[in-house]
Amino acid sequence: MSAPSTPDSRGGAGWPGAATQPDPRRWWILAVIAIAQLMIVLDATIMNIALPSAQRALHFSLADRQWVVTAYALAFGSLLLLGGKLADVVGRKVMFLTGMTGFAAASAVGGAAVSFPMLISARAVQGGFAAVLAPTALSLLATTFTDPDERRQSFAVYGAVAGSGGAVGLVLGGILTEYLSWRWCLYVNVLFAAVAGIGAAVLLGRDVPGRRPRVDVLGAALVSGGMFCIVYGFSNAATHSWGTPSTWAFIAAGVVLLAGFAAWEARAPEPLLPLRIVADRTRAGAYLAMLFAGAGMFGILLFLNYYMQQSLGYSPVITGLAFLPMVALVMMVGQLANVVLMPRTGPRPLIAAGMLLGGTSAALLTRLGPHSSYAGYILPSVLLIGAGLGFIFAPSADTGTAGVPFRDTGVASATVNTGNQLGGSIGTSLLNTIFATAIATWIAANVRGRPDPLQLAQAALHGYTVAFWWTAAIFAAGAVICGALLRSGPLTRQAQPAQPGAPADAPAAGAPAG
Repeated sequence: MSAPSTPDSRGGAGWPGAATQPDPRRWWILAVIAIAQLMIVLDATIMNIALPSAQRALHFSLADRQWVVTAYALAFGSLLLLGGKLADVVGRKVMFLTGMTGFAAASAVGGAAVSFPMLISARAVQGGFAAVLAPTALSLLATTFTDPDERRQSFAVYGAVAGSGGAVGLVLGGILTEYLSWRWCLYVNVLFAAVAGIGAAVLLGRDVPGRRPRVDVLGAALVSGGMFCIVYGFSNAATHSWGTPSTWAFIAAGVVLLAGFAAWEARAPEPLLPLRIVADRTRAGAYLAMLFAGAGMFGILLFLNYYMQQSLGYSPVITGLAFLPMVALVMMVGQLANVVLMPRTGPRPLIAAGMLLGGTSAALLTRLGPHSSYAGYILPSVLLIGAGLGFIFAPSADTGTAGVPFRDTGVASATVNTGNQLGGSIGTSLLNTIFATAIATWIAANVRGRPDPLQLAQAALHGYTVAFWWTAAIFAAGAVICGALLRSGPLTRQAQPAQPGAPADAPAAGAPAG
């Protein structure tokens, strides 16, 4: 038995047990969490549209440009599990406010950057604080909403934000860049953080563990190093090639470090990631679903963004607005999937259906031509990927944190985010490399001498086609693998611990069946 903890009337679930009464301000807490999650997710794409303007202002090269995005992804992906563990060890309110404050400060510095190194450093610090903020936000969601019906509704909102945040970033980035300045793509985070930070300070109660576990320093070093090497290796492949020794060396080093992490966690006295969390096949399927969905989603967003701006000549604002139907579908389908369907079917058919819809969306985009209309060619795919992500994100986040002891909700939440972040990094770099290779192969086979603009446009279309077929294959693989791992039937709903002094290993509501 762990030491008793006193539930705070404002704190959601107590620690290690849950509060006996629902938090009366839980829906306001959900709004705060949604704002924080939106800020984190849109930051992965909002700078994409601002990059040309930032490049002109700070005079950095095309080769350096990718580091504005990669620096954020490297720090975010490599520190997620440590950030989730700190939420469990130090306290969720403290780490939420720490992550929010640090993210806002780094954003302000990045917006005021006068040099390329200053901008890159700020983006890396942003990613580091996002690695604290993202799992803490999801952990707060999992411990605040303990009623099964309310939990499904709250996770539907979370899934809608997670699935549509990338598209929102493109919309907001286009508007801010065109009408204000690229710097406002970073300054806007200060506004988000101010609202969410004040809300968190007022609404969240202090949560203090009865016994503070030690941080698994060796585990943190192994997993952070492994994630860094893998994300860097795939990013390196996007700018160099798969044959470059540094690409394979970093990926191989990452695999070795992660294997060492798994071996150490099996015998660590207080592991960073207890293997019981990922050993459950239903939760493992949910984590993999986030990985496949992240890879596929960024594939579609990346190349459809390129196509609309470079081939069709859309402005950044029009390109961003073209993704709004996707945002609407993610929100509506997410509510339908998690609130209405999940109690009846469980996550397996929903996630598999979402993967198939995403694959169909990508396959339809292979029909794009040099002058394809938005209504006839782009909109159907945008609607399909929106519906697909709605079926994937909310059920996966709910399933990935279901049945986890309260003391481990931070690290379980971090694992959900790690799957999505790693998938996005791998998908972006892998598909970008495939796209560039397809263009080079087409030019070599069809052009003698220097290609003219028409030939370059045809080569780009060939690259898009190949990239979208690979994206469809990623979604198809996700449907097969996740469908095989996830158990059939609804999640088993287990009661919350009735007393504040309940065992620390008591499961949260919604334990995976079986």
